[in-house]
Amino acid sequence: MKATDLAKVRATLWEAADQLRANSKLTPVQYRDPVLGLVFLAYAENRFEGVRADVEAKATARNPATIADYKAKSVLYVPEESRLSHLVGLPEGQDIGKAVDEAIKAIETANPELKDILPRGYQKLEKDTLVELLRLFAPLPTQLEGDAFGFIYEDFLSNFAAQEGKGGGEYFTPYSIVRLIVEILEPFQGRVFDPACGSGGMFVQCAKFVERHHESASRKLSVFGAEKTEDTVPLAKMNLALHGLSGDIRQANSYYEDPHSAVGAFDYVMANPPFNVNKVDKEKLATPARFPFGLPKADNGNFLWIQQFYAALSPKGRAGFVMANSAGDAGHSEKEIRKQLIESGSVDVMVAVGTNFFYTVTLPVTLWFLDKAKVGTPREDRVLFIDARHIYRQIDRAHRDFLPEQVEFLANIVRLYRGEDVETTDGSDVLLKESFPDGTYVDVAGLCKVASRAEIAAQGWSLNPGRYTGSAAVDESDEDFTAKIEELYEEFTTLSDQADGLRAKVDAAITGILGA
Repeated sequence: MKATDLAKVRATLWEAADQLRANSKLTPVQYRDPVLGLVFLAYAENRFEGVRADVEAKATARNPATIADYKAKSVLYVPEESRLSHLVGLPEGQDIGKAVDEAIKAIETANPELKDILPRGYQKLEKDTLVELLRLFAPLPTQLEGDAFGFIYEDFLSNFAAQEGKGGGEYFTPYSIVRLIVEILEPFQGRVFDPACGSGGMFVQCAKFVERHHESASRKLSVFGAEKTEDTVPLAKMNLALHGLSGDIRQANSYYEDPHSAVGAFDYVMANPPFNVNKVDKEKLATPARFPFGLPKADNGNFLWIQQFYAALSPKGRAGFVMANSAGDAGHSEKEIRKQLIESGSVDVMVAVGTNFFYTVTLPVTLWFLDKAKVGTPREDRVLFIDARHIYRQIDRAHRDFLPEQVEFLANIVRLYRGEDVETTDGSDVLLKESFPDGTYVDVAGLCKVASRAEIAAQGWSLNPGRYTGSAAVDESDEDFTAKIEELYEEFTTLSDQADGLRAKVDAAITGILGA
């Protein structure tokens, strides 16, 4: 399916579903799970039908097709009563809510790995709303091709994240950021770990990376995750199942629990952890070996996360994660931890990303990449710094992302630095020729710079890309001035309203005390 057609389908689906929600009694959070459950059934049927003819052609009367035959093709077996095409054709007088709940139960029975993770309670939805949702999603298997369903699912996740604000951002990391992390990590095979896995987007993009290189993700990758929020764990398991992956996802608080005995256990670590978390009880931290460079004195969890990622890597492992910009320049005990990390030789690449890529924060962020395999190589005492703050597509006033060719271009800078072959399937060849006309890595002012450990020490052990690329003065608020003023005024108004509310509560409390 053409990208333009897919974009139209996605927009039409979301608009229709959102209108249904607006006319129901449900909040976005309450509406999210049943909608995603129906998208799940549609996607599962789509993948099932895609291999069904081939599976049945190989079957005989003596050896009929089995559930295992579908599993061998990384596809869920979908019983007839669980297919959306069956549900939408039920007689008008039938209890549709009950039928959908039974459809969920049947697909879980056929695929035990789905047990207790799919949404229930469709009988609680207004009948008219549920019927319209079924009519909306049922035709999709005949309209979409290939992995278009995966994009539909991701699109619904991202839209729900946007509606839910900060809470939504905790389970969804924007697609283009995850794609960039995966392209730089290059997880061809091995054990992948995300200790703050949200809805599992990191794992899905790893699988897609493997499949783009003509291998089977289910054979090449083993995925392990931890997620603090109970309601988000099923989203991750659903996402894995939709993409033919099985994984070990546990509900756990990764500060205080280490359910996968992570130290030295993983080939790849990927994460978008919560930034600048305070009030972490350092007396309760699990597995001291996960913090080999010591605990930061500051009341900030950033360097607890960074050390967890480092410690979880095998001797040849790589990590890629999102981090607040402040971690690259933080002082005192955090600076000492950062110094030890740099001196370990494992810090590989640092990428500065501009504002407005995330639903949770408008601030710019930095992508960190560690590579223990470069210890003992000529790259051991070098770090590649990339300033990508001026590279983006403006989606709307408040949101940005990377185009596919921009993701590929940034990943190709890293490939040139590592001495690997570049990839140009997404059209990055024009950008490459502009910056690297000879097809070899060179420092490019304002874009990229390889710095030695001595240069980094001279900069106070900073890992801020702008200090090295010659673009430290780039305006991080490079949005339209009027739009920025409007955004700041909206934020000021919100804070003022909150202040008025707090003042009223304080006044009431004081009056109560004095009156007593």
